[in-house]
Amino acid sequence: MKKSILATLLTAGLLAAPAHASLIFFGEDLGRGENSKLSNWENARSAEADFLSYLTNAGTEDFEGFRDGKKSPLELDFGLAGTATLIGNGEVDRLGRNETTNGVGRYAVSGSQFWEADNSFVINFSDPIAAFGFYGVDIGDFNGQITITTNNGDVFNIGNSTNTKGGGVLFWGIIDVLNPFTSLTFGNTKPGVDYFAFDNMTIGSIAQVTGVEADPIIDTPVSAEVSAPASLALFGLSL
Repeated sequence: MKKSILATLLTAGLLAAPAHASLIFFGEDLGRGENSKLSNWENARSAEADFLSYLTNAGTEDFEGFRDGKKSPLELDFGLAGTATLIGNGEVDRLGRNETTNGVGRYAVSGSQFWEADNSFVINFSDPIAAFGFYGVDIGDFNGQITITTNNGDVFNIGNSTNTKGGGVLFWGIIDVLNPFTSLTFGNTKPGVDYFAFDNMTIGSIAQVTGVEADPIIDTPVSAEVSAPASLALFGLSL
């Protein structure tokens, strides 16, 4: 995956280094239709593996501990990485014993439960974190895309495919050791129209991140790209 335009300019020495930069991990496997569950999502798993390779004792919430239909607030448990509270749109969905999907393209990537939402929701962390990753299922079949906004004001559109057949799986993750955050907001560019499933959310504190230099641009994994806040990217383009 190519570096962003801003990262290229920084590498070339055309811009001063930004206050911070982020490692972004992304892998996507397109679906085959609303009633078909993928048997393998190798691109998403590869992105997750690269993301996890930079973490030690990371914590993952798989939503298996909640009752079916549970709405927010949800108290999320990430083990040694801490806890969090999820508030806003959505509810826990559970697949039946003989179901592969919930009939409209969404399913869990582990176990049988996941968080389903068609609008924005917020996750507030008990402690500052430097890493966050998640799986998304059935993203973009009605042209919606996921946006992530941290409490620091950084905004990311994860760039998932749109107008797909449904039932696809993706993984997206971010590591930012220079600018840890305490909350993030999931947005939907097609609220109320495109429904998304979320599963296996993983977090890590600064102390749990390994192998990332003080300047992440120097240490970029194969399946990751260097990203930066939208305002910095626009500044780079203007130059």
